[in-house]
Amino acid sequence: MPESHQDTHAHGADDHDGHDHDGPDHEGHDHGGHDHGGHGHGGLGHAGHSHGPARHDRAFAIGVGLNTAFVVAEVIFGLAAGSVALVADAVHNLGDVLGLLLAWGAAWLGQRPPSAARTYGWGRSSILAALANAALLLIGVGAIAVEAVRRLLHPEPVAEWTVIAVALIGIAVNGGTALLFMRGREGDLNLRASFLHMAADAAVSAGVVVAAVLIMFTGWTVLDPLASLGIAAVITVGTWGLLRESVNLAMDGVPDGVARDAVHGYLAAQAGVREVHDLHIWALSTTDVALTAHLVCDAPEADRRLLARVCAELRQRFAIGHTTIQIETPAQAEACRLRPDHVV
Repeated sequence: MPESHQDTHAHGADDHDGHDHDGPDHEGHDHGGHDHGGHGHGGLGHAGHSHGPARHDRAFAIGVGLNTAFVVAEVIFGLAAGSVALVADAVHNLGDVLGLLLAWGAAWLGQRPPSAARTYGWGRSSILAALANAALLLIGVGAIAVEAVRRLLHPEPVAEWTVIAVALIGIAVNGGTALLFMRGREGDLNLRASFLHMAADAAVSAGVVVAAVLIMFTGWTVLDPLASLGIAAVITVGTWGLLRESVNLAMDGVPDGVARDAVHGYLAAQAGVREVHDLHIWALSTTDVALTAHLVCDAPEADRRLLARVCAELRQRFAIGHTTIQIETPAQAEACRLRPDHVV
């Protein structure tokens, strides 16, 4: 995760009164309301969060342009040939355009700076876009499956050459768009959703070509809906992980790439740290991870050195770019109502 800046602050006990300590979705959350017994922040470390990778504006622009042109072409040729199937596929590909626009908009919003109303900025829009793209993809797969079952029950003749020609164009458009998002998709769920959406459509088109060629040689029209069902099953399996991960991030779950127990163990192993509690790890966006924790220390006066080291190593070892840590003495920890793990 690229670095932007890092600030480390230490506050004495007198600095704590009225200090707001923001956690995930707790903007304006006042620790004084949890009755810390008047104790202060022995130290509060802020590791600067990453602003994420480049927005891939060029990739999104090319993808939207290619898919829009493909939709227009399908509508024109579909109406001219009286093909309901082509027009229906155009509607499906229009969903691809909307998905790309959604992901592009989220990537743009993620670059906007924080404000007084949105202290974490708009980064979470990328999580919502990934979730929406996963839902759109599953809805599309459901539509394919319904149509395939209908054609199994009521077989229809297939215009093989027309189907092959349109499907080959679909492979070129969707496959080419997917390649645009190859780079960076591993580190950004929003980009991965766009890649998977385009790659899935390219796979559908490839399956259609194979089925049409086999039908030409065998005359078995049932191969077309069977191929569609098989591809729908494969896409569903691939999309389920994307849906699960995006829902997890939307619910402030620990990102899949971060091992919560390993982070806890690392913090607990620091010299002078007696205990770790109120540990929270969540995603600010599909690329930025945040952490808050209370560390109970024997010698809180050493907190500046501890915070500087911990913030840097959390970024390097766990890709956690936005860290907030509160240092407490054992006596202060006794009065901390956020101490039990089950308390939020």
